[in-house]
Amino acid sequence: MSGPLLKVENLTKHFPLGAGLLKKQAPVVRAVEDLSFSVEAGETLCIVGESGCGKSTVARLLMRLSDPTAGRVLLDGTDISQLKKRELREWRRRIQLVFQDPYSSLNPRLTAGQIITEPVENFERLTRQERQALAADLLGKVGMAPEAMHRLPSQFSGGQRQRLGIARALALKPSLIIADEAVSALDVSVQAQILNLLMDLQQQMGLAFVFISHDLGVVEHIGHRVAVMYLGRIVELAPCEALFAKPVHPYTEALIAAAPVPDPTRVRLEVPIEGEVPSPVNPPSGCAFHPRCPLAIERCRMEVPSLTPMSDGRVVACHVRVPAPGVSATLAQAS
Repeated sequence: MSGPLLKVENLTKHFPLGAGLLKKQAPVVRAVEDLSFSVEAGETLCIVGESGCGKSTVARLLMRLSDPTAGRVLLDGTDISQLKKRELREWRRRIQLVFQDPYSSLNPRLTAGQIITEPVENFERLTRQERQALAADLLGKVGMAPEAMHRLPSQFSGGQRQRLGIARALALKPSLIIADEAVSALDVSVQAQILNLLMDLQQQMGLAFVFISHDLGVVEHIGHRVAVMYLGRIVELAPCEALFAKPVHPYTEALIAAAPVPDPTRVRLEVPIEGEVPSPVNPPSGCAFHPRCPLAIERCRMEVPSLTPMSDGRVVACHVRVPAPGVSATLAQAS
């Protein structure tokens, strides 16, 4: 089918809080607000941002582990956010999740072989020989020996457990894998091995990834495009190389400037950002970043900026850096 593998349109998720006796309407946590993006087959889209910006909520919405308040999630043109339980069951084979914690995400009472084949047996019956053949094949794909299928998770290292989690995600032959902070709990050397494994599997199997991370070094290594989130919204979405070479949104600049640089001779860009991330229960009016932005103008306090396309293929939501058509940057800053 032509078109993107995954298309997200105006995705929104609000979590209502308990209302008191005198409150007519309960306040809500605005975890995700009006997100739109797409992922092509064989592409890696990275989602980055500070803790609490809504990244993991996006993962749950894409997996249909949580129902959206508004918006659509289309997989191969089918809106999975509207599917009933029986229809959704079959579509779950197409999209799988690799969890952040390689320790708590595996059943300690099952062997590696049982962990890998369990998802398949939820859909079809396998003989003992078929289970062993499937486990051996997938363990080989993730760089582990077939004999490991008889061992328990407690007998593996953290990196081996994450390889096992990846093998489990591959068992149903998905076209899209959501990786939610999939390497953040691992040592740096092991992180590199897992990232290279994911990239090799992508080339071999044509997989698409939505890779969620707060580590910009990891994102720069694995990503094709990057979506930067702030307080539930995407503020910049750009090709990976373009984003790191020249960030446009002030928040993207601040994130890249704050990332550690291993080269002591390299001059780091200093971007002054003050204050804390606002509460998603009571977000600021206008641009959510304006209370912390050194470039904020009056328009930023009044009007939510829309994502505006730029000539290099990125989209940015910023009144100052990307003013509306017909408004020059000089005029916008003077307003």
